[in-house]
Amino acid sequence: MNLRRLAVLVVLIVAGFSYVTTYGIPGVQELPRLAHRELPLLTREVRLNHSLDLTEADAQSSYDNVEQNNISVYRRVLPAVVNITSNAVAYDWFWGAVPQQGQGSGFVVDSHGHILTNYHVIEGGRQIEVTLANKHKYKAQVVLTDKPHDLALLQIDAPNLTAAVLSNSQNLQVGQKVYAIGNPFGLNGTMTTGIISALRSVRGPEGNLIENAIQTDAAINPGNSGGPLLNSHGEVIGINSLIATDPNAQVPVEQSAGIGFAIPINTAKAVLEDFAHYGRIRRPSLGITSLPIGPDLAQQMGLAAGYGVLIQRVLPGGAAERAGLHGGNQQAYLGNTPIYLGGDLIIAIDGRQVTSGQDVSQIMDEHKTGDTVSVTFLRGQHKMSAQVTLEEAGTQTA
Repeated sequence: MNLRRLAVLVVLIVAGFSYVTTYGIPGVQELPRLAHRELPLLTREVRLNHSLDLTEADAQSSYDNVEQNNISVYRRVLPAVVNITSNAVAYDWFWGAVPQQGQGSGFVVDSHGHILTNYHVIEGGRQIEVTLANKHKYKAQVVLTDKPHDLALLQIDAPNLTAAVLSNSQNLQVGQKVYAIGNPFGLNGTMTTGIISALRSVRGPEGNLIENAIQTDAAINPGNSGGPLLNSHGEVIGINSLIATDPNAQVPVEQSAGIGFAIPINTAKAVLEDFAHYGRIRRPSLGITSLPIGPDLAQQMGLAAGYGVLIQRVLPGGAAERAGLHGGNQQAYLGNTPIYLGGDLIIAIDGRQVTSGQDVSQIMDEHKTGDTVSVTFLRGQHKMSAQVTLEEAGTQTA
């Protein structure tokens, strides 16, 4: 009896399943089938009833004078700008070798494959690779390094190189238009524009002083270091080197804040000239440490002129000491900084007025070690002069 009931139940279930799958559930519309059948019709109807009426230019718009100059500078200079990759090895806590890679920019300075860049771009690099604008890659040899000026000279063996044109950075003006071309964040061949915002001396991340640095609001980011800063003629006036960051920020932001700095090209040209003549760097020096003087400070110190550089110390055996110049002999404080009073106040070199350390540095860049310059100075109320034979910077010790 139980088996008969079970057989009947199985037959009823199979029959019901067959009916539902064949005819569906009574009263329930076939919504999925209806939607699937009408959706293409709706789509076709929208496409037929809504056309787009676009307004297009008859031809390519012409460029204004500013745009034409921007394009001209970019096309002319880009072949001289290179991407530099520096491979180094660091060590972890367990003295395991950890490969590291740095990236920056540079530019070709002659047909022999010499490339100028920043020292910090290639610092510690065991293998340096240069990529040209045409995407060809070459291994580079380090020819010269100048850490105090944050400069390095590389050389590659490549044919048909385009060299950048070097300008004169002596008479730059705030407000002058500038261009920066480089490889920010590895984005090769990027150009940004801006103006010269100021001319001032600044210190690099490692404390090195950049005299007469060119401050610009042209966007400079990591990867731009070593690339050219150009005037409106496409001539190099500086080497992009430094980004200003907020020292009070909890997390330093290493990207453009509208304040970047470039090394003046005259500084680099002086270094290159030394290398060409002597095979090494021999920058001249007066052999002094000095303090720039302004009207207020001069009045407080009782100086006879409201400008100049006050000699703090003459380096023993240096050029200034041999010429009879005097350093300070009375210690005082300017804020929390110790200074020395009583030294000679230099007001001119070779007849050119000196108002700051930048002026002295610029005059030194125009001379060579061994040149003689005429230094005009005040000793107390007396105006005097001395002939100073310049010595190589760094040969004296304080």
